[in-house]
Amino acid sequence: MRIGTPLSPVATRVMLLGSGELGKEVIIALQRLGVEVIAVDRYANAPGHQVAHRAHVIDMTDADALRALIAAEQPHLIVPEIEALNTDLLAEIEASGNTRVIPTVKAVQLTMNREGIRRLAAEELKLPTSPYAFANSLQSLQQSIEGGIGYPCFIKPTMSSSGKGQSRITGPEQIAEAWEYAATAGRVNQGVVIVEGQIDFDYEITLLTVRANNAQGEVETSFCAPIGHLQEKGDYIESWQPQAMTPLALERAQQIAKAVTDSLGGLGLFGVELFVKGNDVWFSEVSPRPHDTGMVTMASQRFSEFDLHARAILGLPVNVSQSRPGASAVIYGGVESEQLVFEHVEQALAVPESDIRLFGKPESFVRRRMGVALATGDNVEEARTRAREAASLVKTSA
Repeated sequence: MRIGTPLSPVATRVMLLGSGELGKEVIIALQRLGVEVIAVDRYANAPGHQVAHRAHVIDMTDADALRALIAAEQPHLIVPEIEALNTDLLAEIEASGNTRVIPTVKAVQLTMNREGIRRLAAEELKLPTSPYAFANSLQSLQQSIEGGIGYPCFIKPTMSSSGKGQSRITGPEQIAEAWEYAATAGRVNQGVVIVEGQIDFDYEITLLTVRANNAQGEVETSFCAPIGHLQEKGDYIESWQPQAMTPLALERAQQIAKAVTDSLGGLGLFGVELFVKGNDVWFSEVSPRPHDTGMVTMASQRFSEFDLHARAILGLPVNVSQSRPGASAVIYGGVESEQLVFEHVEQALAVPESDIRLFGKPESFVRRRMGVALATGDNVEEARTRAREAASLVKTSA
């Protein structure tokens, strides 16, 4: 891999499609390696816009707008960071041979739609998953639940992120509201929802899985230590690393993650979500990019998930070692404002082994994730306590 000089004719150019808080960290990691980065998002002043060499605002589902921007910027790599993209156009661009889509167009197309990735995992790869069905109408949703999925169950859009549009229902009187929420709150209304039966699991994990070249230039799969997390309405509020697992459960989790990521192919970091009960493991979802629960790695690992993604997509070797038990806790906006102010940051940073990241999002909502507190400790419990304390000390006002 040759890396040129940014802002010169020999620059190595990477374009991020989606430039939120995760994209921002990927951009920083790429720039540390001498890469010229172009940040694209649907709204102005997104977090990644604030640190990239150049920034653009377009509708990334608009094929003409996306094609024109790619033609103007001529990136060597395109790194999708969100689901709402025109993947047919990306396939066309990659087929031209001038630009590589990370990790692959196949991976982007399958993972942006829960139907595609679930059918791959359960029907092609024969991996254990929760019982599921797809419904394209309220009537078919009712029939799927009453005909076998049962209660409680989860209803989700086929295309969404960070829990948007997801509902857990326990009875038939909640179906219509869940259908409407899934249809309107997803990234793109596909007219189809997925309903999943609830698994009786002990905990859920994110297994960060990296496909990268080794020193000999061969693709190898590496696994970070498993990350445990708590969710509320489908959105993560706290994560920690490592999550304790039995050796057999960890082995099975790695086997499932490798099967899925081998099938998707390409280079980069994948966030594989899994349910675990004792030694049993079920596949849930996969993202072909850094994962929000993986922000804990900014404190807990020698190289964060963002560093690992940047290295992998550039064809460089990776090191997934963990340096210390760590945890993260979300900092919410708390208010509706376009002029958010953070206070008592000095108190949060006085918590032992703590750190914070304030994302710089231009608009705050009560439940919008505006930052994250990080902490390490002698063990996971100590790290979690410190992260929660640091997050609670940061106050917001308009």
